[in-house]
Amino acid sequence: MAETQLADVFVEMADTLVDDFDVIEFLHVLTERCVDLLGVSAAGLLLTDQRDTLQVVAASSERTRLLELFQLQTDQGPCLDCFRTGQPVSVADLNLTPARWPRFAAAAAEVGFAAVHALPMRLRSEVIGALNLFEVRPGALDEGKLRIGQALADVATIGLLQQRAIHRRDMLTEQLQTALNSRVLIEQAKGILAERLQVDVGQAFALLRDGARSHNRRLSELSQAIVDGSEQFAPAPVTHGSD
Repeated sequence: MAETQLADVFVEMADTLVDDFDVIEFLHVLTERCVDLLGVSAAGLLLTDQRDTLQVVAASSERTRLLELFQLQTDQGPCLDCFRTGQPVSVADLNLTPARWPRFAAAAAEVGFAAVHALPMRLRSEVIGALNLFEVRPGALDEGKLRIGQALADVATIGLLQQRAIHRRDMLTEQLQTALNSRVLIEQAKGILAERLQVDVGQAFALLRDGARSHNRRLSELSQAIVDGSEQFAPAPVTHGSD
C-alpha cells in the first residue's frame, strides 16, 4: 500500500468534513476507499439514527447492502456484535462458525462472502455504528490493514459526531429563537388586549390564556392573530391570577 495513497485518502476525508457536508456521500466514499486501500472485496456501514436504531447507510455493492439489511432484520451477525460490544469482530472463515450466526453465515455464503471483519465506529464510550469489511475468500486480514480500517472508522466517527453536535446545536438555537419570538408576540398581544378591554396586563394575559385553551390553540398563534388584527378577540371575564 503506497503511503501517498493512504495520505491522500485521509486528506480527502478531512476535506469533506465541513459543517454542511453530505453525510451519505461521505460514507459511501468511506466504503469505496476501504475496498481500494485495504484490498477487501466489499465494505458496508451500519449507523445509528437519531433514535439510536441501527440503519444501513452505505455499502460498496448491492449484495453487501442486502447482507447488511439481512443482519438487521434477523438481529444476528458479527457486525451487530461489534456494535453492541464496541469491540472489533474478525471472522476469518464463516464456515467454521455457523452455530454462532447460522442465518447470517448462510446468507453470506449465498452472496459469495467467506470472511468478515467488523470495526466499531466509536469515540471513547460512544458507539454509533460499525464499519464492516467482507472477503470472498476465507482468511485473516493483515493487522496493519485492520489498524488502517479502524483509523478510517475513527475519522468518520469524529466527523459524524461533530455533524450531529452541530445539528443539535442548530435545533436548540432554532427552538430558543422560536420561544423568544413567541414571547414578544405574547407581550404585544397582552398590551393590545389591555388597551382594548381596559384591563391591566395581568388580566389581559389571563384572558389570552383562557382564549387559547378554550379553542385548543397555541398561545403564540392566538397572539399573532391579535397582533396582526385577524382575530376579533372578545373573551369572557376571568377572575384568576396574572402573569
